[in-house]
Amino acid sequence: MTASLDPELLRRLLRAKDRMDATSHEDWPVDRLARVSHVSEAHFARSFKEAFGVPPHRYLLTRRIERAKTLLRDTNLPVTDIAFQTGWRSLGTFGRIFRDVTGESPKKLREREKAAAHEFDRVPACFLSAAHRPDLKFAVLEKRRQEAKIKNKTTK
Repeated sequence: MTASLDPELLRRLLRAKDRMDATSHEDWPVDRLARVSHVSEAHFARSFKEAFGVPPHRYLLTRRIERAKTLLRDTNLPVTDIAFQTGWRSLGTFGRIFRDVTGESPKKLREREKAAAHEFDRVPACFLSAAHRPDLKFAVLEKRRQEAKIKNKTTK
């Protein structure tokens, strides 16, 4: 977080961030977040990114993917149920974005996590969660473009 923000504004941004954390499965368009923070949409979007390093939509994606990874690891729920419980409206979109962010499909992640589960039995959950938090400093589309450039260079 940045120290240049007004403490009152930061408190309001944290209120919106807390709401997203608590109900990440809900839709959180910028206009709704701005209303929670009592600021304009443009001011909210700009200030949120300045305060937390990522735009609000990427932050929400991070939380949804994080929650989906936890459910895949800790439950036997079908992937479809997990997708809808974590706020996705389409299984295809969930699978595509999940793969883009994590580098593997939900099914592959579940298989790998189940196989490695015994290795982490004594590590506190908060450490595991932080270590597995998706890195969304770049938009998913930016990530795809970078990967395509790398592939094009290696095939030439």
